[in-house]
Amino acid sequence: MWTIVVGGGSASRFGRRKQYESLGAERVIDRSRRVAEQVSDGVIVVVPAEDVIREGGVAGGSTRSESVRAGLAAVPADATVICVHDAARPLATAELYGRVVRAVSGGADAAIPGVAVTDTIKVVADGRVVATPDRSTLVAVQTPQAFRADVLRDAHRGEATATDDAALVEAAGGRVVVVAGEDDNLKITRPADLDWARRVVHDRDES
Repeated sequence: MWTIVVGGGSASRFGRRKQYESLGAERVIDRSRRVAEQVSDGVIVVVPAEDVIREGGVAGGSTRSESVRAGLAAVPADATVICVHDAARPLATAELYGRVVRAVSGGADAAIPGVAVTDTIKVVADGRVVATPDRSTLVAVQTPQAFRADVLRDAHRGEATATDDAALVEAAGGRVVVVAGEDDNLKITRPADLDWARRVVHDRDES
């Protein structure tokens, strides 16, 4: 099993490259890499092209999907399961990796973590509400996401773009299952998210 840790973005909403921000004793990207290394036979870290030499990774692309494809190109051909994880989710646990990998080993084409949506969601077009989905059928999706290696490679062969890799597998007709996600596995998007993650890390280290 191999993992691609995707940290090649410019973090435009954050204002600076959040993957290199400190979480105490280690950076965001270092923590994501460390947890992946605990459960994987190998880890490929995707970073901005100018950081490859310093970080020891591979160069990402202009979109997330391009960055994942760059990582895929570095994964050995004999890998059977590939996980894709966003570096900006540094609080994912080894247990979460285990859940998605077991689901793929059990026969799914892909497995993704999900947590229940607590807010009411509206579908909006041109400023007007056009639908209100049943909240009980919705989940907020996280990473790491696990895939049969051949399925993930096939899904990326057409160079399509999506916000997550499971969407590409879905579009190709693959069977994607959902496992229980983790409430603390939030994506660092804004500076306030980083402050929150630092507090969580501190509390975990103190316990």
